[in-house]
Amino acid sequence: MGDEADKKKWFEELRNAEKKYQLLIQRRNELNEIARNVKEERDMINKRRRELLEEMKKKKEERNKLAEKMKQHKEMRDKLQKQAKELIQAKRSKKGSIIKSLPLHAEELKADIQMLEYRQETEPMSTEEENELIEKIRRKKKEYEKLKKELEKQKIIEVDLSDTEKAIKELFKKADEEHQQVQKYYKEMEKTHKKFVKLMEEVAALINEAKKKHEKFMAIKEEADKLHVKAVEMRSKIITIKKERRKHKEEARRMLEELNKKAQQALLDEKKIEELTEQTIEALKKGQKISLT
Repeated sequence: MGDEADKKKWFEELRNAEKKYQLLIQRRNELNEIARNVKEERDMINKRRRELLEEMKKKKEERNKLAEKMKQHKEMRDKLQKQAKELIQAKRSKKGSIIKSLPLHAEELKADIQMLEYRQETEPMSTEEENELIEKIRRKKKEYEKLKKELEKQKIIEVDLSDTEKAIKELFKKADEEHQQVQKYYKEMEKTHKKFVKLMEEVAALINEAKKKHEKFMAIKEEADKLHVKAVEMRSKIITIKKERRKHKEEARRMLEELNKKAQQALLDEKKIEELTEQTIEALKKGQKISLT
């Protein structure tokens, strides 16, 4: 009865251990599959990030080229305006009279206003700086309008500087053409820069997303590894249970063999006694002497 109970207990323990082992293996494999999917998602995000970084590099190079072209046209524009203002100063010095220099002063004011407006259109600045510049333009325009009214009231003496006047107009015309190019490249540069910034924001978002995916992958993988360790431990326990059962069976077999040997020996001894008894009886019948050895 005790052997049957032990056997039943052993089978129950083995069945429970194997069931737990299979559950651990199943859950471990499920987690490894989830981890693999998360890893693939992370790798896809990183691949997209690398592609965007390459686009960013191209946009940065494009933006820098546009900025260089804008710089060249801006330098040329400023150079032409400077030459025009120098000619205006030359005309003023020839007039020798403040009244006669009023038209030149008006032109100079117009040039100043133009340059300030150029600055407002093409140079990045803070709100405070832009407001100061707008106020400066407003004051210059007010002064220019006042000067125009004064010129209308006066009879302006024509200055015999037609060649200089023509040169000044030509310089301002070329400066304006250069400014148009400055505006053109500035707008293109701004458009490219916005695309660059947008790409940069996308890359930052992808880096953050990839980081989260990696952390999730590591957490799932860690849990799967823990389950693997438990499965290995459970597998060792199953092997130990089976070994103990095998050892128990071997010991039982050896005991049975020993018992059989003893039984056979006892059976042989019993037969020997019976033969000896028969021999003694025969000897007695014949009147022979009996030896007990």
